[in-house]
Amino acid sequence: MPALASHRKPRSRTRTNTPAVGFTTAAIAGVSLLSAQNATADPKPSIEEVQKKVDDLYRQAGSSTQEYNKAKESTEQQRRTVDRALDEAAERTEALNESRRALGSYAAAQYRTGAVTPTAALLFADNPQSYADQTQLMDRLTEQQRSAIADYETQRAEAAEQRAQATKSLETLTDSQESLRARKQAVQKKLAEARELLSQLTAEERARLAELERKKEEEARRKAEARAKAEAEAEAERQRQERERQAQEQTGTGTETGAGAGTGSAGTAGGTYAAKAEKVLSFARAQIGKPYVWGATGPSSYDCSGLTQAAWRAAGVDLPRTTWDQVKAGQNVATADLLPGDLVFFYDDISHVGIYIGDGKMIHAPKPGANVREESIYYMPIHSSVRPA
Repeated sequence: MPALASHRKPRSRTRTNTPAVGFTTAAIAGVSLLSAQNATADPKPSIEEVQKKVDDLYRQAGSSTQEYNKAKESTEQQRRTVDRALDEAAERTEALNESRRALGSYAAAQYRTGAVTPTAALLFADNPQSYADQTQLMDRLTEQQRSAIADYETQRAEAAEQRAQATKSLETLTDSQESLRARKQAVQKKLAEARELLSQLTAEERARLAELERKKEEEARRKAEARAKAEAEAEAERQRQERERQAQEQTGTGTETGAGAGTGSAGTAGGTYAAKAEKVLSFARAQIGKPYVWGATGPSSYDCSGLTQAAWRAAGVDLPRTTWDQVKAGQNVATADLLPGDLVFFYDDISHVGIYIGDGKMIHAPKPGANVREESIYYMPIHSSVRPA
């Protein structure tokens, strides 16, 4: 029987697009995810924000530098205390040994003569004073021996106390050194953050940042020039009044002799300060161009308070090390009454200081990466001013 032909249609092969659809879906999902991440990521800060952040980091570094300076000063003082304590402990130990030798000589003498040797027992007893308090022993000792025993006990007690003080001083020194290291790390961290922020800027952004700095300096310069003009006008008025006063005295019409004497006294005091200030400014000008280095006090580099301290030392005035202490070292003066040589402090945390030179300007050690220079006092927010002497 012949085979019957199949009436079933052959199955056609169709290509499936499932893999392509899956790839497209994954791609769309990836784009969506990236878009979501971009939407939630922090936007890049503006140049103005970068400038503010960098300035703030430098200010914080300045404050940390003052903390470092204070910790360093404390550490140095504590080290001197430890050295004195160790020297005194050595002296007490030598005195104790001398007393011990004296008692030993008495014990040896008693041994040689065959006498009873309570002194020897006393010398090597765990508690010599308790042993010496026994009436039987004291009755057998001469006055010289009693004195030697008393001296020995005194020296032993003082030596023990001195050793305890030296140990305590060493522990305090260790604490001071740990604090010093912590302050140093704080400064380095702030400066590293500032450098990292600046390193992320493009060339164009750096140029824009430099332009912002230029505008800031120009504004501060204009304020300084206005201040210089006001000072010049005030000085011209003072000289005019002085000429009038002298003219009145020459014509015999002056009637305020007492006031004149008072002015002379004030002038003498002002002259003394001006003489000191001249030495301060001469020293400060000689440091212009030297680099700012945090914690430095000269002679090759300075931080802000290191420069002011060194400058006033040149005039025979010892200032404290930190801005926080320098701001208390003198007479407070208003910004309008500043004289050359006065110290001008900046920021709410008093983390910077400069030396006023007149005409609204100062000499200061600005910040890391900059050199000692003249600059307008209006470049930073003024906190207060002090006349050291």
